[in-house]
Amino acid sequence: MAAENSAGAAALDVAFVGLGVMGFPMAGHLARAGHRVTVYNRTAKVAQRWLQTYPLPGAAAAASPAAAAEGKEFVFMCVGNDNDVRAVALGPQGALAGMSSGSVLVDHTTASQELALQVGEAAAAAGVAFLDAPVSGGQAGAENGALTIMLGGGEADFTRVDPVLACYAKKSALLGPLGSGQLTKMVNQICIAGVLQGLSEGVHFAQLAGLDVAAVVDVIAQGAAQSWQMNNRAGTMAADEFEFGFAVDWMRKDLDIALSTGRDLGAKLPLTALVDQFYADVQAQGGGRWDTSSLLRRLNRT
Repeated sequence: MAAENSAGAAALDVAFVGLGVMGFPMAGHLARAGHRVTVYNRTAKVAQRWLQTYPLPGAAAAASPAAAAEGKEFVFMCVGNDNDVRAVALGPQGALAGMSSGSVLVDHTTASQELALQVGEAAAAAGVAFLDAPVSGGQAGAENGALTIMLGGGEADFTRVDPVLACYAKKSALLGPLGSGQLTKMVNQICIAGVLQGLSEGVHFAQLAGLDVAAVVDVIAQGAAQSWQMNNRAGTMAADEFEFGFAVDWMRKDLDIALSTGRDLGAKLPLTALVDQFYADVQAQGGGRWDTSSLLRRLNRT
């Protein structure tokens, strides 16, 4: 039920709704692979900038999600939160209003399991297949076409869309029925929160001990302490650089979803709850748009 990145499929008519820091390059990869891409973004000038960035055959912008989705085999969405998904998928001018029976709607937004089930029900009533498909890899992963995609839905629908996902994914996997992609993304964010707090404390300790942080990381990254966060964030953390990456505001949104779902499941998430509060401290420092590795600033503040 998993597929590695592979060569792109034959040219298709597709739509992409939401051109933020993730969606903008993801839609671009689809266009560069030869697909005819119609985009929609709430701020129209962003859609026009996308067209200027990717002046490729078949590229177009639409005035609404419904118009973008009309006549398309696949419609992809990547927006901010549950309410945004409801607006662009279920609203009067939402994607489902323009989609034809037999087409596939794929939502890359990190959202709740409940929303995935809600959109899936509405899609089924319209004869449209739906997959919840949150992503991991951040802006760099989107720009480099190296995202990891966690999906929930039907296996036949996943098999059908997977060659198209390969345009911007290094790994995609079907984890179970609708909502399973969102549940898996919650696991992803829970793990990242704990790793980043540990890495922040390690860098903080090394700095106070007078160690060369780069040299320390070069050594311990070859052993059991190694992580993606260590490889990609320890250096910028030590340099007190946080004006990039996955924003604290977004992480708190994701952790809120995970903690709420955890309460429903009866899951014990004490570290996740604690790190979420640490991120609230970072927000209070004015760091809502700082990268999630900015937990170190909370430790280093005087």
